[in-house]
Amino acid sequence: MESQTEQKNKLSTTIVLENKAIAPGVFVLKYKKVKSFTAGQYIGLTTDLGVTPRLYTIASGENDTEVQVLYNLKDDGWLTPRLSEIKPGSELYVTNPDGDFIDDESPAWWIASGTGIAPYSAMIRSGLHKNKTLIHGGRYNHSFYFENEFIPILKDNYIRCCSQDKGEGLYHGRLTRYLQDVENLPTDCRYFICGSPEMVVEVRDLLIKRGVKYDKIVAEIYF
Repeated sequence: MESQTEQKNKLSTTIVLENKAIAPGVFVLKYKKVKSFTAGQYIGLTTDLGVTPRLYTIASGENDTEVQVLYNLKDDGWLTPRLSEIKPGSELYVTNPDGDFIDDESPAWWIASGTGIAPYSAMIRSGLHKNKTLIHGGRYNHSFYFENEFIPILKDNYIRCCSQDKGEGLYHGRLTRYLQDVENLPTDCRYFICGSPEMVVEVRDLLIKRGVKYDKIVAEIYF
């Protein structure tokens, strides 16, 4: 078993700058940036060197001086109850950025459910928004995190699919139903999917049935 010293050598120490709730049970944690990253990558973080870091996709822009992490509070979890109570100035331990859920300037559809919106937030904040369509699924009208940033940039190419609530500008229904109903679904661009395992599999299968080739689909699963 590794000692705490050996484990610490694999992690960087940083300082929490902000930690606030943005919706019921959903938080944005900001900490001082210690490593550069590419939009779409993830980091591991923990509050205790004796506990394995949990992975979170970065939601910040590549040139930001702080790193933002979007997370759900899970009452039965070890980390998120502690994260929800952490105060600015506290120490946090983070891994180096990693991952290949990375887009370029070619046309693409971005598909997310819940906090799976995080990598697309990083991409938008890094200037990657031309030729992009963003579809975000959520249960309630408060489930569309960062919508105030997406709307003015993506305009009609930002579709919010709300399964429980109705509201102005919302598609009433699950994002899978939207993908089934939409008439012009391009088959010559890439599709990025980020969300729960069930959602990722369901959307992938739906896209393939509609003529999208498997190698055009890039997926990242949130647990």
